[in-house]
Amino acid sequence: MSQDRKVELLAPAGSYQGFEAALGAGADAVYVGGARFGARAYARNFSDEELLQAIDMAHIYGKKLYLTVNTLLKNKELYEELIPYLQPFYQAGLDGVIVQDFGVFAALKEAFPLLHLHASTQMAVTGPKGMKFLEKQGATRVVAARELTLQELFRMHQESSLEIEAFVHGALCYSYSGQCLMSSILGGRSGNRGRCAQPCRLPYDTSLDRGKDYKGKGQMCPLSLKDICTIEILPEILEAGVTSLKIEGRMKQPEYTAGVTAVYRKYLDLLEKNGKEAYQVEEKDRKYLLDLFNRGGSCTGYYKMQGGPSMMAFSNEKKTGEVSLQLRKRKEKIYGNLILFPGSPVILEITCQGRTVTASGGEVQYAKNNPMGQERIRQQMDKLGNTPFIWEDLQIQMDDSIFVPMGVLNQVRRDALGQLQEELLKPYRRSLTGRLPSAPKRNHKEKSHVPGICVSCEDKDTAQALLETGGFQGMYLPFDLMDAFLKKGIREGISMYLALPYITRGEMPDQVKEKIPGWLAEGMAGFLVRNLETYAMLSEMGYGERCRIDHTLYTWNNRAVDFWRAQNVLGNTVPLELNQGELGHRDNKGSEMLVYGYLPLMYSAQCVRRNVYTCKKSAHTQQGSKKDRADVYLKDRYENLFPVVCKCDPWKTGNTEGNTPCYNIIYNTLPFGLLKESTQVKALGVDSIRLSFTMESPVEAVRILKDFTAAYRDGQVVPDRKFTKGHFKRGAQ
Repeated sequence: MSQDRKVELLAPAGSYQGFEAALGAGADAVYVGGARFGARAYARNFSDEELLQAIDMAHIYGKKLYLTVNTLLKNKELYEELIPYLQPFYQAGLDGVIVQDFGVFAALKEAFPLLHLHASTQMAVTGPKGMKFLEKQGATRVVAARELTLQELFRMHQESSLEIEAFVHGALCYSYSGQCLMSSILGGRSGNRGRCAQPCRLPYDTSLDRGKDYKGKGQMCPLSLKDICTIEILPEILEAGVTSLKIEGRMKQPEYTAGVTAVYRKYLDLLEKNGKEAYQVEEKDRKYLLDLFNRGGSCTGYYKMQGGPSMMAFSNEKKTGEVSLQLRKRKEKIYGNLILFPGSPVILEITCQGRTVTASGGEVQYAKNNPMGQERIRQQMDKLGNTPFIWEDLQIQMDDSIFVPMGVLNQVRRDALGQLQEELLKPYRRSLTGRLPSAPKRNHKEKSHVPGICVSCEDKDTAQALLETGGFQGMYLPFDLMDAFLKKGIREGISMYLALPYITRGEMPDQVKEKIPGWLAEGMAGFLVRNLETYAMLSEMGYGERCRIDHTLYTWNNRAVDFWRAQNVLGNTVPLELNQGELGHRDNKGSEMLVYGYLPLMYSAQCVRRNVYTCKKSAHTQQGSKKDRADVYLKDRYENLFPVVCKCDPWKTGNTEGNTPCYNIIYNTLPFGLLKESTQVKALGVDSIRLSFTMESPVEAVRILKDFTAAYRDGQVVPDRKFTKGHFKRGAQ
């Protein structure tokens, strides 16, 4: 471990008692949620008064407190509620805010210029390019995606000076954080709003072929991961460049927080004292961590592997052992000198953390009868109550025959401690110097216009059929299809865009880098980017202004829209979780709106097929029906089928032999479609609409394209199909 890097042990607190437990167990910093905007809406969380008190207490102890503001905000929330809510915490000295929303990020940077902004794991930062982009925007820390390996973290550390925070203990999400819509689409409770219902913990049967040979029998949870425990590999995590070790668990009890924090504190201290060579974890401590809480055991997470069945619990059985734990409250040591001589005031001098304060009051009297002894005076001075202090040493200088009213001693003690607290907190107080964000202008009600029609697809036969049908203006294709159809699309007058992976890990393949300049010279219009890493890669290559950002780079509010406009991107894609009314208050100029497609519910580094059967790339893998676009199916307790696609070759270059991490996409059971809502969609003022084809056959894709073209371009009344309307009517909580 490098001795020039201060390592931070970061503990969770879902309540004020949890905060006290975390500090008492040895945390260097605590992250908490307030009454608003946190990704754990169902935790007890902190009232405003508790949060202000926690900020002060953390600073008195020389520790830090971070606030989670890691949800996506709607316009009204961002412009009318966020800044007034955070203002008193900023002025009190809040150390940092954990942020997911780029609109929130930009607004806080402007309003509170001294506030440290931490890019939440909800941003799904998966590589050094995205990290460097955030550094340029003013972030001070990145909470890395939990799916990254030690090698990936080390590369990020080498290429950026930003602090890296990484989870070392607690629950794992099955999906890349911030990229899961499963709870939202199925039940209206959005993980992006802190209200995840955890459908990944439920049982699902699995099948390699739609409707046949199911495994599970209602007992298997193929999306339920074990918790992580990295106590064994702490030295390697620190060597990878991580400076903040994060424990998950704001929904858990204070006893859990205290127990886990104490064990990690013990081994961090041992590591610092004895070095990596002597590092060894005792069996009793391993067992203790498991007894505190586990789901089918534990694993070391993705740090040294790329998923696999050994990380899966395959059940949602939560286990705890018999652990007794007494919570400790931290107290800050103070040194005092109490002076008591007749005819003079009571004088109390207190020193703490190199700062000294003095308080005086009353008058020391000669004792006529029964002079006060030093022990009686000390006993009274020891009554520090609920203050954060404890005497390490108190010197009492006094005459032999004195009397002091107890009320005077109490008042002087209170005055001195009050002065000390003010002195210790003074460096953290802030005044307001930033600019408050102005409220967005309401959209002008323009006349309904016909938006351009774009299509995306991932199958060669479907792309061929769509191009032969025509009637659309833009087309998004992955690498292999762009190679096959770019010239044809340009001849047909179609704007062609290279659709890039939903999840990007590692370098852009050389094949892609080499092809891009030639394709652009031939007339390719640009790129559809789905994540921060891909955008940052293209921006470094000089192609940032050729990017359209997809719905996975969220623009819920106008400030987020403006953030990406400032990067000069081609445009954005309307979020999937806003309803019609909320979209009506969003600035939709330059936006494209998805109006048809099987919505992706999760993107996961885990592979259902590999974990339950065998890897798709294996020559001996059982193959499903050739008609199926899915590689495996999940069936829930209501008999709904969810197609799962294995992205073994995310860049679609035809090479699955390399080390590029693969991922799964779990799609919704029914396609999303706003076919009958064409009038309402056109009234939103979006520039274009998109039809996304993934599961459909070429014949189905063409039929759907014709229906939507008739409705949106020609204004015809067409028969409705069996579509889900997503959040267009209901919205997300």
